[in-house]
This record gives sequence, C-alpha cells and structure tokens, in this order.
Amino acid sequence: MPLDAVDRPYLGIWLRVLSGVLFTGMLVCIKAVSDEVPVGQSVFFRSLFALLPIVVFLALRREFPQGLATRRPLGHALRSGLGAAAMFASFAAVAVLPVAETTLLAQLTPIFMALGGVLLLGERFTWVRALAMGLAMGGMAVLVLPNVGGASQSGQLVGYLLAVLSAVLTAGALLTVRRISRTETPGAIAFYFILVSALAGLATLPLGWSALRPEVLSLLVLAGLLGGAAHIAMTLAFRYAEASRLAPFEYLALLWPVLADWWLFDIPASYHFFLALPLMLAGVVLAALEGKRLKWPLRR
Repeated sequence: MPLDAVDRPYLGIWLRVLSGVLFTGMLVCIKAVSDEVPVGQSVFFRSLFALLPIVVFLALRREFPQGLATRRPLGHALRSGLGAAAMFASFAAVAVLPVAETTLLAQLTPIFMALGGVLLLGERFTWVRALAMGLAMGGMAVLVLPNVGGASQSGQLVGYLLAVLSAVLTAGALLTVRRISRTETPGAIAFYFILVSALAGLATLPLGWSALRPEVLSLLVLAGLLGGAAHIAMTLAFRYAEASRLAPFEYLALLWPVLADWWLFDIPASYHFFLALPLMLAGVVLAALEGKRLKWPLRR
C-alpha cells in the first residue's frame, strides 16, 4: 500500500466493486459497436475520452500537469506500448466472445505476472506459485479445449487466443510498472498509457474507419468515460485497502459480465464457463494472497 494511503478497507472494497461494474460497462459498449467499428477506431475513442476523467482526477489532486514530469521516458514507452497492444487484443476478443469469457480470461494476468516475475525478475518459483498456475491453466483448458476443432468454432478459438494474449501483454505492462513506479507517479503512468493508446488507435486511420452513427459515437464516448472512471476507482481501491483484502472480490467482479451477456446480448453463460470459473479464480486468488497470508505467518 502506498505510503500516503489511508487504511479504509470498506471504502477500498466498494471502489473495487465499482471498478468491476465500470469495466464491464466499457466492454459492453465496445462489444455493442464491434460489428460496425474497427478495433483501432474503438481503441482511439476509448482512450481519447478516458483522458477526460483521468485529467480531472489528476487536476483535483494537483498532479496536472506537474505530476506528468518523468525521468523514465523509455520505461513509459515500453509500459504504454504493451498496454496499448493488450487493449487491441482485448477489444478484438470481446468482438467474438461473450463479455464474461473475455473478462474471465483477463483474470489470468496475475498468473502471467507471477511467471514473469520468476523468468524476468529472478523471483523464487515457490510451490504456491506452481499450484496457482496449475489451477488457472486447468481452468483455461476446461473453457477452451471443448471449442478446439471445427470450422464453425474457429472464430471463437481465435477470440480465446486473443484474450489470453491480452492477459500476457497486460502482465508485461504491469511488470514494467513495478520497475518505473519507483520514480514515476501513478498519474503519469496512467496518463502516458492512455495517450499512447489513443495515438496507436489513430495510426489505424489509413486502414479504414467507419462513419459513425450518433448512437454508435455515443457508445464509444461512453466506453472511454467508463474506462477512465474504472481506472480511477481501481487505483483508489488499492490506495485504501490491501490487495489481499480485495482479491476475493474478483469473484464478484465476474457477476456483472455474466448478467450483461444474459440481459443485453441474450448469451447465457456456458456450462464450461461455470466449470472453469472456480479453477481459474482459485489460482488467481492464491497467487494474489501468496505474499500476504502464506508468507506472513512464516516470517512471524
């Protein structure tokens, strides 16, 4: 927890739940326009309008623009590039997958972070990490393998691969954050990531963008505002509560995508989704709690 944080766990939990609702709303908007709007165009509008709540938040904290000064431009470039690529992959995945399945596969990010910490940062490969990875990968296999094979399911399989790729890229981005956060503020890290994502989306303009109907434009603007607000809520959640207290609420965060698929897109969650859910989230929560609840008693 940051040094300037206040221990207000109930507020942190509420903000974590709110961020899950906001992120779900963002993905619902992107999925709703995915048949009409190319991925790059969606990334541009989502990022452009996410800047508004981020800038307002930083201004209220008196961190704009002075808080954007950086001593690690290359670190920001790497983090932002990985994050932008993850957003492209995620939006491409949600175009062909249910929102719930895309969100569930995004939960693999802590697992890939744990693996990256071992391979790239020299962290110890403990039995806890091994068990967490085994559970999460087992859950992913339960979700994906039934859809392997068959021409009619090839698009869905590509969606699974894109969702997993998004989790890998997000893990790489967050591992980079570990390094640059020693000298860079959270506001600067968030601002440059969103700015680079907007520029990356804009770079796809020569590939062909769609003429936007007013209702489609409204959904893209809403996706940006919801995404920016979700990022703020998530940041504040970890400021007010320890990660170990928030980890169990990853389960609740998946309720909203399931309901959104059912009510808005008439896509009920599959049997394989409910089989994969406890395995994957057990692995994710175990990885998140490793450094808190398992190591602390040993140190004591």
